[in-house]
Amino acid sequence: MNNGVKLRSADWFGRKDKLGFVHRSWMRTEGFSTSVFQGKPVIGICNSWSELTNCNAHLRQVADAVKRGVWAAGGFPLEFPTISLGEPFMRPSTMMFRNLMAMDVEESIRANPIDGVVLLCGCDKTTPAQLMGAISVDVPAIMVTGGPMLNGVWRNREIGSGTDVWHFWDELRAGRISDEEFCEIESCLSRSAGHCMTMGTASTMTSIVEALGMTLTGCASVPAADSRRYVVAEQSGTRIVEMVREDLRPTKILTRQAMENAISVDMAIGGSTNAIIHFLAFAGRLGMELPMSLFDEISRRTPFLVNVRPSGKYLMEDFFYAGGLPAVMKEMESLLHLDALTATGKTIGENIASAQCYNREVIRSFSNPLKPQGGTVILYGNLCPNGSVLKTSAASEKLMQHTGRAVVFEDHEDLKGRLDDPSLDVDETCVLVLKNGGPVGAPGMPEWGNLPIPAKLYKRGVEDMVRISDARMSGTSYGTVVLHIAPESALGGSLAIVQNGDLIQLDTANRKLNLLVSDEEIERRLAAWEKPVRHYDRGYGKLFLEHILQANEGCDFDFLKWVPEPDKLEGSERSKARRATHKLPLPF
Repeated sequence: MNNGVKLRSADWFGRKDKLGFVHRSWMRTEGFSTSVFQGKPVIGICNSWSELTNCNAHLRQVADAVKRGVWAAGGFPLEFPTISLGEPFMRPSTMMFRNLMAMDVEESIRANPIDGVVLLCGCDKTTPAQLMGAISVDVPAIMVTGGPMLNGVWRNREIGSGTDVWHFWDELRAGRISDEEFCEIESCLSRSAGHCMTMGTASTMTSIVEALGMTLTGCASVPAADSRRYVVAEQSGTRIVEMVREDLRPTKILTRQAMENAISVDMAIGGSTNAIIHFLAFAGRLGMELPMSLFDEISRRTPFLVNVRPSGKYLMEDFFYAGGLPAVMKEMESLLHLDALTATGKTIGENIASAQCYNREVIRSFSNPLKPQGGTVILYGNLCPNGSVLKTSAASEKLMQHTGRAVVFEDHEDLKGRLDDPSLDVDETCVLVLKNGGPVGAPGMPEWGNLPIPAKLYKRGVEDMVRISDARMSGTSYGTVVLHIAPESALGGSLAIVQNGDLIQLDTANRKLNLLVSDEEIERRLAAWEKPVRHYDRGYGKLFLEHILQANEGCDFDFLKWVPEPDKLEGSERSKARRATHKLPLPF
């Protein structure tokens, strides 16, 4: 029974004409009888499995568990692949290909006889890319994340991906550990399937999709190697069949209230700065206004609760045992819209009603936070008129108010060539500046923003400095790092004309980042500035450079944003308006 909901797949398999004959015949070539697929919800399992994406390398087994749930609920599961974005391997940056994956997901769903979809994801960009695609096609969808790796352990010391990599690399550069020890750490760090076990971008985004209501409760933090990961997958397979019968689509779940809930959670967990870009991309796909100022407003009222690296001590496996995301949301329920609908068919309030915390060292109480405000702030000023971000939960308190002399690197090659030069004119009071790291300039906005401390300073015990760029940084990184400066230097933003010796002022309390140079001098320099040569003249690279939006707009393509009519901004009317644009011609 489909509760009166017309199945999309019926236009393929239920037809009484030549097309119906062809579609049913071709499905029979896979060994399925018509009784299996005709008249039943067809559930696509969108799998970002790839051996080039180590975080997602176990998703074939997760897909098998989803299929069990779909079959049990009376649906018909069909698994299909999409491109997959492996964070450690792809060049110049996975961020350059997030939109390509989102388009692949969207069009694969739209073009095929799919009534509902289960999205299998995990690695940093696979999660937002799949959700972006699902938003745009707007068929019932639920996400099943792959889960974090087990904790790394070296010499009885727990170590975490990313965060401890940067730390041990600096220790090696400073001569405080040997090459042999560094090699030993390499073999101890990543010991199971799954994404980074720190609160990096992957863990942040899987937590955010749960907070948005797009997963089953508790899905985000179950370790990849835990058998309960497959239980959640099976239950999600069952649930998507029910969602099809309820016609419960992403646009009915992803309201402004849901977005505000998830932003609050992001601030409470000390989430990755990359999340802000992805939030803005979601909003663009939804046709929703989501100003950068809202993130700062929510951050000011949200306590930082989760003691997980890089902002804390513990790792994601510990977070799961402590109660996971439901326990965090239970602590902060006074800040949430508890009546927000979720993929469970219930509200956020109902989902977290019985949640408990089992370790107050990992998840602090609302009345005893790690810090009174959230993990990320938004800065403005003449260096970033359209905004920039700073992850204060992983920064140094002593540098929150700082004025220093600029040491400028024109691009990443310049940085690599000069950073560790003993003759570099730099001290611990300086501000390191990297240009041409943005969406257009790099291209693809790589994670270059966490500039290493110059070796000669690190050897003297300097472990943090103010660093600014138009690039991103890994969510596993730490330090007083200002990122996502908009507009970027490659488009003539004022970052482009910063010179060695200029004074830069970071005023976190007042949310300001300014170049202490007169307006007249800034205008003079900008008039003399020359636009850099573009990187691509063909293919996807050319498309990317011609249509990419800036960080403050989510770095989506301009033609993928959805602008609804004023009276079709919410709920069912929005869904109807979006579906009206999805009519496709028959093939023959």
